[in-house]
Amino acid sequence: MHNAEEHLSHVIFGWDPTWVAVTVLLLIYGIIMLEKFNRAVLSLLGAGLMIFCGVITQKQAMAGIDFNTIGLLTGMMVIVAISQKTGMFQYVAIKAAKSVKGSPWGILVMLSVVTAVFSAFLDNVTTVLLIAPVTLLITEALGVRPYPYLFAQILASNIGGTATLIGDPPNIMIGSAAHLSFYDFLVNLAPITPVIFAVVLLCVWFMFGRDLHASEENKALVMQFNENEAITNPQLLKKCLFVLFAVIAGFSVAHSFHLEPASIAMFGAAVLLLLQSFGQSLHEKDHAYEGVMAEVEWTTIFFFVGLFIIVTGVEHTGVIALLAQKTLSLTGGSMTATAAAVLWVSAIASALIDNIPFVATMIPLIQSMAPTFGGEEALVPLWWALALGACLGGNGSLIGASANLIVAGFAQRAGYPIAFLEFLKHAFALMLLTILVAHAYLYFRYLV
Repeated sequence: MHNAEEHLSHVIFGWDPTWVAVTVLLLIYGIIMLEKFNRAVLSLLGAGLMIFCGVITQKQAMAGIDFNTIGLLTGMMVIVAISQKTGMFQYVAIKAAKSVKGSPWGILVMLSVVTAVFSAFLDNVTTVLLIAPVTLLITEALGVRPYPYLFAQILASNIGGTATLIGDPPNIMIGSAAHLSFYDFLVNLAPITPVIFAVVLLCVWFMFGRDLHASEENKALVMQFNENEAITNPQLLKKCLFVLFAVIAGFSVAHSFHLEPASIAMFGAAVLLLLQSFGQSLHEKDHAYEGVMAEVEWTTIFFFVGLFIIVTGVEHTGVIALLAQKTLSLTGGSMTATAAAVLWVSAIASALIDNIPFVATMIPLIQSMAPTFGGEEALVPLWWALALGACLGGNGSLIGASANLIVAGFAQRAGYPIAFLEFLKHAFALMLLTILVAHAYLYFRYLV
């Protein structure tokens, strides 16, 4: 823990560093929630204020950036940016829709399954970015309202993303901070996600499934889609699949070889960048590289950079350690009560604000609890509680997770806007149900 007093003289106008740091944090989070400004710009402004106000130095700010998270995100974004050019995501979506003979409910289930699986092994933001447009085409051909399909895909993307280290940004952050491997997430979180997914699909059936009907003519239109036409570059597809499988395999064994996920992702990205333009002229290679880099979500990357610095500033004042102490006093130092508090607070908070900034603030808070529970290894149930709460809580509202907003954007542009209150009415209670299932899982597996 850092001592705020030793930095007091360096804070602008002699202000209390704690109040400055907390004010900057709350101000930036509040403006982010308004969705009026670019969140990367806001987080970088907040980071700058932490430094210029004297709460932390630039050296301390740079030390606070989790470059494992940044590297893992960037590497996977490059791999996905190249892979999406092959059309393989669209191929799988169309193939899945045709496998159920154009049945409206069957298509909803299959597209949700595809979304969940891709979200687990790539990332949920990219998955919905690629699957949502195909969904709109299929629902238009079926002549059905797209809302139930998009609603189910939002939920599936966040549930699928819960299962692995790389599925959802909160998990990447937690894994890096707690030194949890891809295998750790797979063993501890993947078993419960199919159960939660099945519960959600059952609820979606009662909400919408009985009203999904399509004529035989419209079903025939769906069956006429040619999935093979979606594949635009078969040679590149083979290269992408090779690298994707190699990277995921690398994640699985990384811990045994003392490698960080960022190293594997960045190396895989470099290999795929080389393979995609192999044999081309230098000018063509440069053009290809620039095209890929333009597809990387730099807004998200810089949002994380600023966020890490803001949270470092708050942590530096000692206020997060104080919050941890208060939390432990409320839960009586009980692991069971603390895990339940982390799970439910994370879920509700993640539904109300973006789950990424919330998790960024919670990570040092949980780390501060290590002495009470007997060391870092004893905190593992709390990390799973945070991951489940943040990822599943993102389903509670349209602003709960980035994937939700992307799907809503596609629906808006297609002329089928998703109303905030309509989504909240359907999603929030369903999210609470999934947290109840997650609570039971946590209790019987880790806390009994």
